Amino acid sequence: MNILCFGDSNTFGTSPVDGKRLPAHERWPGILAELLGTGHLVIEAGQPNRTLVNNPPFSGDKSGVKYLKPYLEVHTVDVVVIALGTNDLKARFALSAIDISKALEELILAIKAFYHCKTIPKIIIISPPKVHEVGSYKSIYAGASKKAEQLSIEFKAVADRHACEFIDGFSLIATCESEGVHWPYKEHVCLAKQLHPIV
Repeated sequence: MNILCFGDSNTFGTSPVDGKRLPAHERWPGILAELLGTGHLVIEAGQPNRTLVNNPPFSGDKSGVKYLKPYLEVHTVDVVVIALGTNDLKARFALSAIDISKALEELILAIKAFYHCKTIPKIIIISPPKVHEVGSYKSIYAGASKKAEQLSIEFKAVADRHACEFIDGFSLIATCESEGVHWPYKEHVCLAKQLHPIV
Protein backbone atom coordinates (compact mmCIF):
# COMPACT_ATOMS: atom_id res chain seq x y z
CA MET A 1 0.00 0.00 0.00
CA ASN A 2 1.24 3.48 -0.91
CA ILE A 3 0.35 6.43 1.31
CA LEU A 4 0.95 10.00 0.09
CA CYS A 5 1.35 12.56 2.90
CA PHE A 6 0.68 15.94 1.31
CA GLY A 7 1.18 18.92 3.58
CA ASP A 8 3.18 21.96 4.65
CA SER A 9 6.13 22.52 7.01
CA ASN A 10 4.65 20.30 9.73
CA THR A 11 4.51 17.40 7.27
CA PHE A 12 8.03 18.34 6.15
CA GLY A 13 9.03 18.17 9.82
CA THR A 14 10.19 21.70 10.67
CA SER A 15 11.32 21.74 14.31
CA PRO A 16 9.86 24.43 16.60
CA VAL A 17 13.15 24.42 18.52
CA ASP A 18 15.68 25.40 15.84
CA GLY A 19 13.75 25.55 12.56
CA LYS A 20 15.73 22.62 11.13
CA ARG A 21 14.13 19.47 9.73
CA LEU A 22 13.38 16.74 12.25
CA PRO A 23 14.94 13.35 11.41
CA ALA A 24 12.68 10.87 9.58
CA HIS A 25 11.86 8.88 12.72
CA GLU A 26 10.64 12.05 14.47
CA ARG A 27 8.25 13.42 11.82
CA TRP A 28 4.77 11.98 11.46
CA PRO A 29 5.09 10.41 7.98
CA GLY A 30 8.27 8.59 9.12
CA ILE A 31 6.64 7.46 12.36
CA LEU A 32 3.60 6.28 10.40
CA ALA A 33 5.89 4.28 8.09
CA GLU A 34 7.46 2.56 11.12
CA LEU A 35 4.02 1.74 12.55
CA LEU A 36 2.79 0.30 9.24
CA GLY A 37 5.92 -1.79 8.71
CA THR A 38 7.03 -3.58 5.57
CA GLY A 39 4.80 -3.78 2.53
CA HIS A 40 3.82 -0.13 2.79
CA LEU A 41 5.41 2.93 1.21
CA VAL A 42 4.87 6.31 2.86
CA ILE A 43 5.60 9.11 0.38
CA GLU A 44 6.58 12.34 2.14
CA ALA A 45 5.35 15.41 0.29
CA GLY A 46 5.70 18.16 2.87
CA GLN A 47 6.60 21.62 1.60
CA PRO A 48 7.09 24.63 3.89
CA ASN A 49 4.73 27.54 3.04
CA ARG A 50 2.41 25.35 0.94
CA THR A 51 -1.10 26.75 0.82
CA LEU A 52 -4.49 25.65 -0.42
CA VAL A 53 -5.51 29.05 -1.85
CA ASN A 54 -2.56 31.31 -2.70
CA ASN A 55 0.88 31.15 -4.23
CA PRO A 56 3.00 33.01 -1.69
CA PRO A 57 5.33 35.57 -3.24
CA PHE A 58 9.09 34.97 -2.84
CA SER A 59 8.59 31.23 -2.31
CA GLY A 60 7.69 30.12 -5.80
CA ASP A 61 4.51 28.33 -6.72
CA LYS A 62 3.43 26.30 -3.70
CA SER A 63 -0.32 25.98 -4.02
CA GLY A 64 -1.65 22.50 -3.40
CA VAL A 65 -3.27 21.50 -6.68
CA LYS A 66 -0.31 22.06 -9.00
CA TYR A 67 2.08 20.17 -6.77
CA LEU A 68 -0.17 17.22 -6.08
CA LYS A 69 -0.67 16.05 -9.67
CA PRO A 70 2.98 15.05 -10.34
CA TYR A 71 2.91 12.76 -7.27
CA LEU A 72 -0.28 11.11 -8.50
CA GLU A 73 1.24 10.64 -11.94
CA VAL A 74 4.45 9.01 -10.65
CA HIS A 75 3.06 6.81 -7.86
CA THR A 76 0.23 4.33 -7.53
CA VAL A 77 -1.44 5.89 -4.51
CA ASP A 78 -3.87 4.04 -2.22
CA VAL A 79 -4.26 6.72 0.43
CA VAL A 80 -3.84 10.52 0.26
CA VAL A 81 -3.43 12.37 3.56
CA ILE A 82 -4.02 16.12 3.18
CA ALA A 83 -2.61 18.25 6.01
CA LEU A 84 -2.93 21.83 4.76
CA GLY A 85 -4.56 25.11 5.74
CA THR A 86 -2.22 26.62 8.34
CA ASN A 87 -0.36 28.87 5.89
CA ASP A 88 -3.68 30.07 4.49
CA LEU A 89 -4.40 31.54 7.95
CA LYS A 90 -1.70 34.21 7.50
CA ALA A 91 -3.14 37.68 8.06
CA ARG A 92 -1.91 39.07 4.70
CA PHE A 93 -4.12 36.63 2.78
CA ALA A 94 -7.25 37.86 4.63
CA LEU A 95 -9.07 34.58 3.94
CA SER A 96 -12.12 33.36 5.84
CA ALA A 97 -12.47 29.78 7.06
CA ILE A 98 -15.08 29.31 4.28
CA ASP A 99 -12.59 30.53 1.62
CA ILE A 100 -9.97 28.02 2.79
CA SER A 101 -12.46 25.16 3.04
CA LYS A 102 -13.65 25.84 -0.53
CA ALA A 103 -10.06 25.46 -1.71
CA LEU A 104 -9.82 22.15 0.17
CA GLU A 105 -12.97 21.04 -1.63
CA GLU A 106 -11.42 22.00 -4.98
CA LEU A 107 -8.32 19.94 -4.15
CA ILE A 108 -10.48 16.89 -3.32
CA LEU A 109 -12.43 17.34 -6.58
CA ALA A 110 -9.13 17.64 -8.49
CA ILE A 111 -7.97 14.31 -7.00
CA LYS A 112 -11.26 12.65 -7.93
CA ALA A 113 -11.11 14.09 -11.45
CA PHE A 114 -7.54 12.79 -11.87
CA TYR A 115 -8.79 9.25 -11.18
CA HIS A 116 -11.72 9.56 -13.59
CA CYS A 117 -13.24 6.07 -14.05
CA LYS A 118 -10.51 4.52 -11.87
CA THR A 119 -10.43 3.63 -8.17
CA ILE A 120 -10.05 6.82 -6.15
CA PRO A 121 -7.59 6.61 -3.24
CA LYS A 122 -8.88 6.87 0.31
CA ILE A 123 -8.59 10.56 1.26
CA ILE A 124 -7.85 11.60 4.86
CA ILE A 125 -8.22 15.27 5.82
CA ILE A 126 -6.37 16.71 8.84
CA SER A 127 -7.55 20.13 9.96
CA PRO A 128 -4.92 22.63 11.17
CA PRO A 129 -4.09 22.70 14.88
CA LYS A 130 -4.26 25.87 16.92
CA VAL A 131 -1.82 28.64 15.98
CA HIS A 132 -0.33 30.61 18.89
CA GLU A 133 0.08 34.26 17.95
CA VAL A 134 3.49 34.74 19.60
CA GLY A 135 7.00 35.97 18.78
CA SER A 136 7.82 36.41 15.11
CA TYR A 137 4.47 34.84 14.17
CA LYS A 138 2.40 37.33 16.20
CA SER A 139 1.68 39.72 13.34
CA ILE A 140 2.00 37.12 10.53
CA TYR A 141 -0.79 35.03 12.06
CA ALA A 142 -2.87 37.79 13.69
CA GLY A 143 -6.40 36.44 14.18
CA ALA A 144 -5.39 32.92 13.09
CA SER A 145 -6.11 31.17 16.35
CA LYS A 146 -9.86 31.81 16.21
CA LYS A 147 -9.97 31.05 12.49
CA ALA A 148 -8.22 27.68 12.97
CA GLU A 149 -11.05 26.61 15.27
CA GLN A 150 -13.63 27.52 12.60
CA LEU A 151 -11.52 25.65 10.02
CA SER A 152 -11.88 22.38 11.90
CA ILE A 153 -15.68 22.69 11.59
CA GLU A 154 -15.54 23.66 7.90
CA PHE A 155 -12.98 20.96 7.01
CA LYS A 156 -15.12 18.30 8.71
CA ALA A 157 -18.14 19.43 6.68
CA VAL A 158 -16.08 19.14 3.45
CA ALA A 159 -14.77 15.72 4.47
CA ASP A 160 -18.31 14.51 5.22
CA ARG A 161 -19.64 15.82 1.89
CA HIS A 162 -16.97 13.94 -0.05
CA ALA A 163 -16.89 10.77 2.06
CA CYS A 164 -13.33 11.44 3.24
CA GLU A 165 -11.89 10.43 6.61
CA PHE A 166 -11.37 13.37 8.98
CA ILE A 167 -8.97 14.01 11.84
CA ASP A 168 -9.59 17.11 13.96
CA GLY A 169 -6.06 18.48 14.27
CA PHE A 170 -7.36 21.44 16.28
CA SER A 171 -8.32 19.25 19.24
CA LEU A 172 -5.70 16.51 18.71
CA ILE A 173 -2.40 18.33 18.16
CA ALA A 174 -0.76 20.81 20.54
CA THR A 175 1.38 23.27 18.60
CA CYS A 176 4.51 24.55 20.40
CA GLU A 177 3.22 27.40 22.57
CA SER A 178 6.45 29.37 22.66
CA GLU A 179 7.17 29.12 18.90
CA GLY A 180 3.59 29.27 17.68
CA VAL A 181 3.22 27.19 14.50
CA HIS A 182 5.30 23.99 14.47
CA TRP A 183 4.78 20.78 16.40
CA PRO A 184 6.94 19.18 19.09
CA TYR A 185 8.07 15.60 18.37
CA LYS A 186 5.46 14.04 20.68
CA GLU A 187 2.67 15.60 18.59
CA HIS A 188 4.08 13.94 15.45
CA VAL A 189 3.86 10.63 17.35
CA CYS A 190 0.29 11.42 18.41
CA LEU A 191 -0.85 12.12 14.83
CA ALA A 192 0.88 9.05 13.41
CA LYS A 193 -0.81 6.83 16.02
CA GLN A 194 -4.19 8.38 15.18
CA LEU A 195 -3.63 7.85 11.45
CA HIS A 196 -2.36 4.28 11.69
CA PRO A 197 -5.72 2.47 12.14
CA ILE A 198 -7.48 4.74 9.60
CA VAL A 199 -4.82 4.08 6.95
